[in-house]
Amino acid sequence: MVFIRFIVCIIIIFILASCSVPEQIPGKPWHHTTEGFRNPPGSPEKNNWLSRVPWLIGRPFYALFADDPEIPKDHVLEKAKVIEGITNRLGSNTVTWLGHMTALLQIDGKVIITDPWFSDYASPVPPFGPKRYVAPALELFELPKIDFVVISHNHFDHLDLSTIDRIPNKKEITAIVPLGIGRYFRDSGYGRVIELDWEETATVGEIKYTALPVIHWSKRSLFQTNDTLWAGWAIRGESGVRIYFGGDADYGPIYADLAKKYGGFDLSLLSIGAFLPRAVMRGSHCVPEKCIRIGADLNARNHLGMAWGTVRLGDESNEEAVKRFYSGAKKLGIRDEHVWIMKIGETRVIPKD
Repeated sequence: MVFIRFIVCIIIIFILASCSVPEQIPGKPWHHTTEGFRNPPGSPEKNNWLSRVPWLIGRPFYALFADDPEIPKDHVLEKAKVIEGITNRLGSNTVTWLGHMTALLQIDGKVIITDPWFSDYASPVPPFGPKRYVAPALELFELPKIDFVVISHNHFDHLDLSTIDRIPNKKEITAIVPLGIGRYFRDSGYGRVIELDWEETATVGEIKYTALPVIHWSKRSLFQTNDTLWAGWAIRGESGVRIYFGGDADYGPIYADLAKKYGGFDLSLLSIGAFLPRAVMRGSHCVPEKCIRIGADLNARNHLGMAWGTVRLGDESNEEAVKRFYSGAKKLGIRDEHVWIMKIGETRVIPKD
């Protein structure tokens, strides 16, 4: 009976929250509102809470009792090969997929890690919530010395406080984060923390970071929604290599608009998982055919599909995510060699035109 009352209270809170109309804060950009941040104009709207509640209520228990999905053959490299792949390409501009949205970028002699998640659960109350069924390609202590941590948003599989607390040499690392997220890194003792709003740029050493609008949202507790910003990142090295790190995102006209000012990337890092059911994921995660269109709209030459084959967040299979990513690329005329589906732990050199 107590549990039922708790669920009813949650539903009422969500309904009341969805009834409020955000207003732009005077003197601030359009996405700053009285109800927190919001997505760019023309973005797909999330479905109402009533259509999502049954799935959301059942999901923590499903994650607790469901069997892990079948891991694709040769999906994960042996640790010795992971280390070999990284060390053999020192001096080159490279990307190593460590799992989920965690990538290790070596750009012009600097090491950047994106959305580092090295814990077992993406949840505030483990063992309830999503549990990874594939471990990271390396342990934190096995990584090269990190110079930058880049965060896309505050969800638990992207901003993992246990991980950011355990990263070695924190006082020598610069954290690049969207508005409102910097406090987690300051509290953890990072040497430098830079918070950026959309279309703001910071240059640290020879690497330039620009926060770009994406279609998503933020939340870490029941009563805190969209109080911190979410962002994609344009990363440019001294050599001219350009990387787009998209975090989680749905598709909309904003990416083609951004291309006019920021487009032209050597590699886009795109989230292609957690897209079903659409009643839940619409406005948060794009279907893979639209994910690669984000990269195409931004005039990226190569596209790496991430956020699949690590943790079960949606109802789709790993095979469906990959198949639809390739299918979407084919419809856009993108050749297979520019569509990167990598093994966890694999390193590739980022080609520069």
